[in-house]
Amino acid sequence: MSSLSGKTRHFIIELDAAVEAHMDWSRRVMRCAVLRASPGEDVLANEAHMLCRFGYWFASQRSDFDKLDAQKAQQVEVVHQAMHDAIRAICASILAGQPGAASDLAVFEESQSELTGLMAGFKTQFLSDAVCNDPLTGLPLRYGIEDEFVQAQKAVRREHTQLYVAMIDVDHFKRINDQYGHTVGDSALRHLTDSLTGVLRPNEPLFRFGGEEFLMLMQCPSREAATIAANRLVEQVRNSPMAMVGDAQPIKMTITLGLTRVRQDEFLDDAVARADLALYAGKRSGRDCYVIQDD
Repeated sequence: MSSLSGKTRHFIIELDAAVEAHMDWSRRVMRCAVLRASPGEDVLANEAHMLCRFGYWFASQRSDFDKLDAQKAQQVEVVHQAMHDAIRAICASILAGQPGAASDLAVFEESQSELTGLMAGFKTQFLSDAVCNDPLTGLPLRYGIEDEFVQAQKAVRREHTQLYVAMIDVDHFKRINDQYGHTVGDSALRHLTDSLTGVLRPNEPLFRFGGEEFLMLMQCPSREAATIAANRLVEQVRNSPMAMVGDAQPIKMTITLGLTRVRQDEFLDDAVARADLALYAGKRSGRDCYVIQDD
């Protein structure tokens, strides 16, 4: 995991520790079955699924799991509680001098197996997403653009709309790094990402292309709609300076955007090259603007 970000490594370590804690919980249940010793109130309580380390940790990280797969995250919650409910019934019977019910044992075994499988799947998915996403901004990296591009081409053909590629570059970003340092520069890129994603539509995926460059795919009904969308992004960044600590003045940022319409059956590289030409034309004309490269 050495190539992963610190946040990702920490998340995986915590996931493994939470699952391992649940295995320890299972060993206490086994002692109850064999020795008729109480497994503890965190097993016997009605809210046991929230008292165990796994339940507490999963609840605290629920939003991250929902982002990956909300339906499976909900299923984790369901099977985890079912497992606790079943084992609580078994332990209560044993402590009362009675054998546990076979039906409760079946529920316990099935739910534990399903929980283990769900968490293994989440771990694989999280690691996969971590490799494909930029650890600084959270945006997908350029490696995933090709698939999105092909899907967008299919969508505009179905819907009889137009596909545009937009290259976005932060104006004079080196000055921010030189004046404030790279830590503030990183914060500026995160702030810029938040500013952009806050006004993007569902059919406008944004990618970190490299350095201070970003790439966006836009599905628009017309050329006019594409220019309106481009201008919206330029104005959003211009009007969203990054606040600084204390009395320091906010950092103002602007972007230059190069836009081109994708031709029928065109390859991504060709469209990107044309969008790059539009981007450089925008920089030559003074920056803080958009330029559209016609067919």
